[in-house]
Amino acid sequence: MQHRILGRTGVKVTPLCLGTMNFGGRSDPAESGRILDQYLEMGGNFIDTANVYNDGKSEEVIGDWMKKSGQRDRIVLSTKVHGPRSPHVNDAGNHRWHIVREVENSLRRLKTERIDVYHIHRPDPDTPIDQTLRALDDLVRAGKVLYLASSVFAAWQLAEAHFIAKELGTARFDIEQPQLNIIDRRIESEVLPFCRKYEIATITWAPLGRGRLAGTYTRGGRKIPDNTWYKAQNKTDFPASQWPLMEGVDKLADAHGISSSQFSIAWCLQVPGVTCPIIGPRTVDQLKDNMGALGVTLTAEELKAVDALNPPGELCRDRNLGAVPR
Repeated sequence: MQHRILGRTGVKVTPLCLGTMNFGGRSDPAESGRILDQYLEMGGNFIDTANVYNDGKSEEVIGDWMKKSGQRDRIVLSTKVHGPRSPHVNDAGNHRWHIVREVENSLRRLKTERIDVYHIHRPDPDTPIDQTLRALDDLVRAGKVLYLASSVFAAWQLAEAHFIAKELGTARFDIEQPQLNIIDRRIESEVLPFCRKYEIATITWAPLGRGRLAGTYTRGGRKIPDNTWYKAQNKTDFPASQWPLMEGVDKLADAHGISSSQFSIAWCLQVPGVTCPIIGPRTVDQLKDNMGALGVTLTAEELKAVDALNPPGELCRDRNLGAVPR
């Protein structure tokens, strides 16, 4: 297993990070444990969760697994803070009150003394970034958090946080977690160039577009099957342009002799500036399929074909769909 360096931290992580949004929810604790075991067996070492995933149950499942398996020091562990955790008016956001409270709750659920990567899950327009950075810096100095990260920050918000941290002398955001997939390539315009310039690692989420790029919705006809994320969200259709894009990915994958999900993940792995995509398998079989993308290298022609489906920096809408490979 080859590794990639996590920005300027010096920490080495596997090219695919294991996302655990399904743990304690659509993946019960037993299946979640099997996924974790298999991921480590296949050489993985980077696990991502959040305090809001299934109301904290994802963190609890990981904590129980780490205690039982004794594998805590083999993994780089990432979790997040921002979302509401109770009806209390102050139990959400990026202010010191919420951060200090929630880091302790995450440590308790995870049954660990430290969080390796602590993400601000979303920007907070009500809290000045200097307050957030000072609170996080205190956690780093206390040894409860090793590295700081943001998630879904615009390029201007990353710049603001970066230069205010420099001015204050606090720990900075060393990692950003944005969305990236063949359907949504918007971060290629400003976020990725900024992160490359200032050595900020990017761990990108939704490489399969929540299943849209896995062949789940297209290979059995244009429908949204039961037991899918979009079905659970009561979605009945996608933008018209996305169906031919999804089918175009299927055709490219078939021509390469791999699954649609492997093609989509392999594409993310080759985007300049991406440190590692986050996969979110619900079952061990999905994990094995996703990890198979590590053995795939797309050709220049295949990358150009993806650009024809959706150009760099674009979100696929009706107005920008290119030629679909036949």
